[in-house]
Amino acid sequence: MSNLTSAEKIISELKKNRNSKIVEGMARFGINQETALGLSIPYLRKTAKEIGKNHELALTLWNYGIHEVRILATMIDEIEKVTKMQMNNWVKDFNSWDLCDQCCNNLFGKTPFAIEKSFEWIKSEKEFVRRAGFVLMAVLSVHNKEMKDEEFIEYFPLIEKYSTDERNFVKKAVNWALRQIGKRNSRLNKEAVLICEKLIQSDSKSAKWIGKDALKELTSEQIVKRLINKNRNQDF
Repeated sequence: MSNLTSAEKIISELKKNRNSKIVEGMARFGINQETALGLSIPYLRKTAKEIGKNHELALTLWNYGIHEVRILATMIDEIEKVTKMQMNNWVKDFNSWDLCDQCCNNLFGKTPFAIEKSFEWIKSEKEFVRRAGFVLMAVLSVHNKEMKDEEFIEYFPLIEKYSTDERNFVKKAVNWALRQIGKRNSRLNKEAVLICEKLIQSDSKSAKWIGKDALKELTSEQIVKRLINKNRNQDF
């Protein structure tokens, strides 16, 4: 693929590679396939690398409203040029968990506004906006090495509060955030385990599931060993 300098050329090239069988299969994974072309993430990453970073092009591609084109836009956008307004506009367009997660992983989680937006979006009643808040929480716990434990501890009351949201895509994001925070270090692991134990006692089916599922991983031999080794390495 070459000379991908305009949105029209990019979309034309993507449409040539559309795969109707993949589109049909997307529904099984809970992916919204209304505007989907049936393109894989590795293919989109390869395309993004060939295009290069381009903020204005990313904005233009997003506005076409095509599922994989929007994912591609999150891959080529320039983090330093992303604004709060753009984040608020794009999050309103989330209509599928994979678009939400790709955008938060590829782009939003790397902006200076990620922490602020995580707290803001978690409080939204819209399913994918709330999911985005929790996905940002998970992304920050893995990739933001500067955040202090106290900042993550501030998330625990929100995890507890919204663990009762029975919507599948919210429930799974809450679970993901709790597990990722609890794997960051031994102190946060202990705090996360306490939250899990509280959730297991809840009357909410969603909260119970989150608590049990997260507790299983956070107290697993693999995670406990990893955190012990991490502590040893920090002592040297």
